[in-house]
Amino acid sequence: MAGWTLGVIGGSGLYDIDGLEDRAVMRPHSSFGEPSGDLITGRIGATRLVFLPRHDVGHRLPPSDIDSRANIDALKRAGCTDILSLSAVGSLRENLPPGTFVAVDQYIDRTFAREKSFFGPGLAAHVSMADPVCPRLAGLAAQAAREAGAPVVEGGTYLAMEGPQFSTRAESELYRSWGCAVIGMTNMPEAKLAREAELPYASICMVTDYDCWRADEAAVEVTHVLEVMHANTVKAKALVRALALALPPERPTSPIDRCLDGAIITGPLHRDPDMIRRLDAVAGRVLG
Repeated sequence: MAGWTLGVIGGSGLYDIDGLEDRAVMRPHSSFGEPSGDLITGRIGATRLVFLPRHDVGHRLPPSDIDSRANIDALKRAGCTDILSLSAVGSLRENLPPGTFVAVDQYIDRTFAREKSFFGPGLAAHVSMADPVCPRLAGLAAQAAREAGAPVVEGGTYLAMEGPQFSTRAESELYRSWGCAVIGMTNMPEAKLAREAELPYASICMVTDYDCWRADEAAVEVTHVLEVMHANTVKAKALVRALALALPPERPTSPIDRCLDGAIITGPLHRDPDMIRRLDAVAGRVLG
């Protein structure tokens, strides 16, 4: 066993991280494009952290233009062992009011304009996404959110939509009928790519609004979202600190650390050498 290097992906409103010792900035080369922004590294206690603003500083990138492959590849190259996603979302349930933090455990992926896999022609692989979230990391993150003073709900399905527009009322009601808890635009294909990179992934979703399914009130607007987002961001930064301090010095192994074992279906003699080179960080453990 070895120590943790916690990758933290900051969503809307979270463009930096406080209290890092030995703070440094890096941008590792990625075989899949440019990550959203610079990676900020440092320590909180004994835990090394690597922070990446998902939308870049100043919220430069809309959801569909985020290169999640480059982001996950860069975090893997930076030595991350686990990834915590922090995301602003809309609520699809009455009992998840704005200000609630939800540790989601399932996803429905309705995105359609994004690269969703590191693998492809010349090197095909199929990883299991039955349980897309690491329960160990999600539980630790939920407890850290409580310590940060946030109301926390553990469990729930995240509906990932393409965006950048918000939902229609008909769509919002459809997703509610499916049993979804929250709706957002960024956790997919991020969670799928983290799994392909053998990185345990958890997401704390910070509710900013009720989407548009409440017919007796105004639909969601950015100005309202920003008001709630500010309060959520303060607690999110406290969450990261509490989580870093709570992680045990030694990181226990996870089954996700070896989820590519048996996942690659293309035979060794038929694998594209260029693909093997591109996957040196993501799948170097199994590809040699």
